[in-house]
Amino acid sequence: MKTTILVIGGGVGGLTVALRLAACGIDVTVAEQAKSGSHSYKGELLQPKSLQIFHSIGLLEKVESRGHRIHSIDIHEMKKNSDGYSETGKATMDYGLLSSPFNYSLMIPHEGLKDILLQEARKHPSFHYLQPAKFNGFKEGKAMILADKEEIEVEADFMIGAEGRRSKTRDSMNSEIRERKYDHHFLTVSFGRPEQMTEGKMISTPTAFLGLFPLPDNRVRTVYLIPAGDYSRIKEKGISYFHDRYKELCPELDGYVDEIQSYRQIQLMIPVRYHASRYIDGNKALVGDAAHAVHPMAGEGMNLAIQDGDILGVLLCWMYTNGRTSPDLLEWYEKVRKPRTSRVLSLSHLSALTYSKPIVYLPGFRKKGIMQTTKDTRLHTKQMLNVSGLGLWKETLYDRMVQLGLLPAGNTDFSARQKQYMFTPEMDYPWEKEGGTHVAE
Repeated sequence: MKTTILVIGGGVGGLTVALRLAACGIDVTVAEQAKSGSHSYKGELLQPKSLQIFHSIGLLEKVESRGHRIHSIDIHEMKKNSDGYSETGKATMDYGLLSSPFNYSLMIPHEGLKDILLQEARKHPSFHYLQPAKFNGFKEGKAMILADKEEIEVEADFMIGAEGRRSKTRDSMNSEIRERKYDHHFLTVSFGRPEQMTEGKMISTPTAFLGLFPLPDNRVRTVYLIPAGDYSRIKEKGISYFHDRYKELCPELDGYVDEIQSYRQIQLMIPVRYHASRYIDGNKALVGDAAHAVHPMAGEGMNLAIQDGDILGVLLCWMYTNGRTSPDLLEWYEKVRKPRTSRVLSLSHLSALTYSKPIVYLPGFRKKGIMQTTKDTRLHTKQMLNVSGLGLWKETLYDRMVQLGLLPAGNTDFSARQKQYMFTPEMDYPWEKEGGTHVAE
């Protein structure tokens, strides 16, 4: 079998790059191993940059019709006393600070988003979809795919590994990863929510964390932090123990979390962090979890995959449109994406450390940092811009001193200045301006 570009893996990253390719008439084949949609949690929070990408593709209206907008996330710091929990501090992370039409995030069921991308790609005759199709590795430059109980050899100009953490494509490229694990895990489940719960909420105590992110159809995605290795002990206490932990942190969930009747409905998430040493090798490239994994605290994993797929897809379209199909030009993809992803991984890692030992034993330190970040307009704007994916505004030593309370917080309006740090089309797709003559230096 021959195809121009083979995408191994049909997640959101693989489908994004495939849709970009199919839309410009390039013959692309996606090989997806799973027989049907996954029931496991794979990310549901779309950040502003991903919304901007879907707008450019012409899919934003469809995506929004199946999602729920989030404009802000309230952060509540709590402490336990004889009557339960009382609030010791509150802050709000406000997407409205972003000087962009995409100054909000969107919660959308993961499988619903995949379906939108797949159905849009299927409108193009140059798109082909193999499912179930197991990738068994490479042989003499060809991909060995098991489909319909028959192993087929697939020839392609380019091979894109989008098959997740255990990527055989990455292994074939001698691209190395070093996994960083954390001393905490997460339990995640969705259920019905009160109608008034329309914005995001994060509740923290010295020993617990509960994240609440509203979904459409009056449902809510919840993420509950537990010590690593404690899940078996928690299950032994029965499902009522789980209900009680939610209700004591967020009493308004009484009557809603009770919808969960078994731990079989709950998924254990084990956060890891890694970054592949290389994204490209010859005619091969990696996107999404094949290239990187990020701690879920900032809700970035799915967004990084979408952004990878967009940049790589646009680059390949440009290459074929201009008759310049040398694999060397893939260096543009790594040049754009790897530094940005490194920064996101670092920011998310820093957030994760505030819920890890030993900082978890210093709740006052975490609270001070959160309160100062949202009180200081400069810091708040930087935080939202960096999380959004729309740009990158690095923090300075001065910023750290403000976070620690060593310098006073300010309230200067940074709506105009932040535009200096936003990614432009020339930064996203630099080969279009530079003509592909100067690749990564």
